[in-house]
Amino acid sequence: MPDLTHTLQGHDLTFLRMVAGLWGVELNASDARTALPALVQQVTGPGLARELYEALPSDAQAAVQALLENEGRLPWAAFARRFGEVRAMGAARRDRERPDLRPASPAEMLWYRALIGRAFLNLTAEPQEYAYIPDELLEQLAPLARSAAAVYGRPASPAERAHPRPAADGILDQACTLLAALRMGLDPASLPLEESGPPPQVLVELLLAAGLLDANHVPLPEPTRAFLEAPRGKALALLAEAWMHSPRFNDLHHVPGLVFEGAWQNDPLSARHTILDMLGHIEPGSWWSLPAFVAAVREREPDFQRPGGDYDSWFVRREGEEQYLRGFATWDEVDGALIRHLITGPLHWLGLLDLAGPAPGQSPTAFRTSAWAADLWNGRAPSGLAEENQPVRVNSGGLIRVPPLAPRALRYQIARFCAWLPPEKGDYCYRVTPEALERAGKQGLRPAHLIALLKKHAAGPLPPGLLQAMERWEQHGAQARMEGVLLLRASSPEVMAAIRQSRAARFLGEELNPTTCLVRPGAGDRVLQALAESGYLAAARLEGQGSQL
Repeated sequence: MPDLTHTLQGHDLTFLRMVAGLWGVELNASDARTALPALVQQVTGPGLARELYEALPSDAQAAVQALLENEGRLPWAAFARRFGEVRAMGAARRDRERPDLRPASPAEMLWYRALIGRAFLNLTAEPQEYAYIPDELLEQLAPLARSAAAVYGRPASPAERAHPRPAADGILDQACTLLAALRMGLDPASLPLEESGPPPQVLVELLLAAGLLDANHVPLPEPTRAFLEAPRGKALALLAEAWMHSPRFNDLHHVPGLVFEGAWQNDPLSARHTILDMLGHIEPGSWWSLPAFVAAVREREPDFQRPGGDYDSWFVRREGEEQYLRGFATWDEVDGALIRHLITGPLHWLGLLDLAGPAPGQSPTAFRTSAWAADLWNGRAPSGLAEENQPVRVNSGGLIRVPPLAPRALRYQIARFCAWLPPEKGDYCYRVTPEALERAGKQGLRPAHLIALLKKHAAGPLPPGLLQAMERWEQHGAQARMEGVLLLRASSPEVMAAIRQSRAARFLGEELNPTTCLVRPGAGDRVLQALAESGYLAAARLEGQGSQL
């Protein structure tokens, strides 16, 4: 940081005398050039800075503390939002209004005591304007920094933590479902993933960050196999580690209800690490208020994701609205929403935080570190996760029920062979069908592979009929087909014979018996019209998958 001499350079003699008066020191120099070193020597004497700080009102002391908590500096925009501006005045107005004696803000009070300076500093990729404490004064004031200042927010109230929602590892099962769907070319948006986990597109981005997908979102064989075969604790640690250190996973773009436009860029990794560092100061296992945490960040470090405090160049709007969310007044809708999303989204999905709310089904209002957090935070596999050792169940109709704790690698393979059915009683359900086997065959998968998997992992012997059906399909393909048809039934063989001689004949197909025949696909209305023209009125009745005329 600049020292006091550089901070006061450029100020006139009257300003230096104002500073001296507030410090209670004599300044008899006749010009600014000789007054400056004399002033610096006097105000940097032992103990004077501490005495001046202790004489400040509480709001000015809070401004000094905010700087001390951030190594003696804050971006000027953030500092001015919290503690007010320093009014720009010419010498005549300043001498007339005496802001040193009647400051308009805590910032102005510190300014005329030379406790703060204002300058562009090269502390980031681009120079940024900062409020800072001059070096000599910072050295004296640093021991006054409050040790508890690093903690953001407060403990949760009993109402805020009334209904806990423990962290879980369900994201591993959702990832297995998504990987199988992507391998089969299915649309992720169509998948019935659990509402408590990440949306499909967010999970796709996470799997990309974890190195499990290629640029076309197709699973990479070896990384996918290793992930699915890994114990649940190791697999969860892999995803958590990938998210925490990924520069490409953009949490802001996944905040629900927001739309992002334009070519502007943010730094998701820096913002994520800033929030993680704040969370790291909270006592492990203590329930913490989510609203209070967000409010504390807004108060003390609102620019955690905004270089230079820029609230005007990002094009962000709410879904369904045209007006952009600009200016600091929209902080809670963008920056605050990101913090809430990080806590109730990735940090909960990945097993690092438990959540709680005032009532079942209501939005979370409290959080705490989970039993797995210490390991996951440091890239280690947590212990205590369930083993994947449950068998699958197969019935004679080709229905395969896969419990959640069956091996994920097994379910991934079964899903590629079968038609997907809605889950039942917590089980994933699949059915062996000719269409699914044909699709699997195009990926180089044979029924013999599925048979081997089921024999190894099924709860009992496979139904002989299903085994025989799959073996026959591999040799001969589908040996039966079920399809919907349209039937024409006549009241007697004579009527059918007459119809065969009418204009309707060209729309008729195979004869099933003397009074019944098939109608060619799509020709039902034409048959009715031709029959009427030929003197026959036919009743139309549709039933189930087939139809009758």
